[in-house]
Amino acid sequence: MTDTPPVGGQPAAPTPQPSVDPPAGSAAAPEGPPARLWDRMRDDPQYAPEHLALEAVRRLGPEAEQWADRARAEQPGISSDALADQAARRFVNLARLSGAVSGAAGLPGAVIDVGVLAWTQARMVLHIAAAYDVDPLHSDRATDLLVLQRVHKVAESARLALGVAAGRERADALFGLGGQRPLGRVMLQLGVRLAQMAGVRAAKRLVAKVIPGAAIVLGTWANSSATKELAQRSRALYRPRGTALPGPRQP
Repeated sequence: MTDTPPVGGQPAAPTPQPSVDPPAGSAAAPEGPPARLWDRMRDDPQYAPEHLALEAVRRLGPEAEQWADRARAEQPGISSDALADQAARRFVNLARLSGAVSGAAGLPGAVIDVGVLAWTQARMVLHIAAAYDVDPLHSDRATDLLVLQRVHKVAESARLALGVAAGRERADALFGLGGQRPLGRVMLQLGVRLAQMAGVRAAKRLVAKVIPGAAIVLGTWANSSATKELAQRSRALYRPRGTALPGPRQP
């Protein structure tokens, strides 16, 4: 883990380094957003969910597609429902671990925790899409992520926000438009936006992280609950119309 340069003379916030993706079914700790995405979201916290969704499709879409192809080759005849169930179980289990990956206390640790959870959930959605033969690399998946994770109520507003975020991303790359606002205010706004993406219950983590002893218990329950609900919404969206959706299974 490295530190970002100080902003306005204040202590730098921790920036996680990208990690190598573990094999499907691995019990390794959940992977967090790559360092460049953290920098982008910190510079533009208002559109943090949109930046995360765009990067998730670019970076995690190919992984989801390869996972589905490999799983079908290794398990001939497996149904799409069974594949989706495997993905849901894997990422719900990883979500339970995501509250302890940062090792950082206070607001920076809380922001990292909810960011890792939102990234883990995005991976799950793309894997479930691939399980149902829905292209996880298509740009529409970024729209799906924002609607499924209830950042936006409808696809039209999600697409508009994604367009704005993509434009700001290009402008920042060309002109370096990252602001010099107080770091504490930026981190709070970033944490709130990422907590919204990760689930309403997960927003409690932002407060609980600062209270000794409360974060671990609340985090495990909130993370798994929000991720299970997201899995059900994802399966309902991607499952072929006219077929009943299986009831939730305990991981």
